[in-house]
Amino acid sequence: MALKCDVQYRKGDTWSKLTKVGVTGVRKPVAVKRYGANSALNGALNCSIDIFVDLPAEQKGSHLSRNVEVLNEVVEESLKVPVTGLENMASDICKKLLAHHEYAKTAHVDISAEYFRESRTPFGRGTLEIYKLLASGSAVRGKGIRKTIGVEVIGMTACPCAQQTVTEMISCGNENPVMSHNQRNVCTALFTMNDDIDIEADEIIDLVQGAFSSPTYELLKRDDEGQVVINAHKNPRFVEDVVRNVLEFVVERFKELPDDVLITVKSESEESIHKHNAFAERTTTLEELRAEYNKGTSRRR
Repeated sequence: MALKCDVQYRKGDTWSKLTKVGVTGVRKPVAVKRYGANSALNGALNCSIDIFVDLPAEQKGSHLSRNVEVLNEVVEESLKVPVTGLENMASDICKKLLAHHEYAKTAHVDISAEYFRESRTPFGRGTLEIYKLLASGSAVRGKGIRKTIGVEVIGMTACPCAQQTVTEMISCGNENPVMSHNQRNVCTALFTMNDDIDIEADEIIDLVQGAFSSPTYELLKRDDEGQVVINAHKNPRFVEDVVRNVLEFVVERFKELPDDVLITVKSESEESIHKHNAFAERTTTLEELRAEYNKGTSRRR
């Protein structure tokens, strides 16, 4: 049926452009090419996808159905030929969005998905652990694409300040770990880079898990539970420590990445003895981070 009027193209009585117009929370299965021990667990990821383009001031509305059409096309392609990563899928969607929205200058896509990995408890019991993958793409017409890959990891921290206070109050030495209050810490690490660079999400998960007082586990029998608590109290961490540990691990692990990669690390501790949470964050380029690292390590020598 041919319709006479396209309301979206109608010129409104507005003077303001909009930076993002689109659809959010679209759920789609995406087939991803995976290798290694976790490939069977994550062959198809259940993704939540947000898709946007900008809108010029002279146009009343955006054609939202085009966003869903583009997404359906990319998802169907992934079921035939799995994508190499969610960030690459986001990049591909951005390109197609600009082709379908001729009036748009920018396109942006956010993707999140649950991700499973096999793990071992301190006493060697097998368990499946869940993480969140975070990916995005941003395109500017005529200026290329930047993409982001990251993870959200849940771990455990033990408060160093409370531990020191308890140590002094009960007048004990430092030969054994002393009690402290604990937090469930949620740490997010994001890497934003040019379209031709790839980073494996499993590597980022490993970096973040090493920054906590201890990892957490879905399955813990009594001996494992006790060992996790002991390990955490031997390794107390502030919310700030988690961010700084991840940043240090990034510099030491990703020596081959270019300086213009943007790093964002966020850490939020859900406090056990307060009604508020504690939060820390750093956004920086690898160039700036490497300069700080080199300056800081030279002082330690």
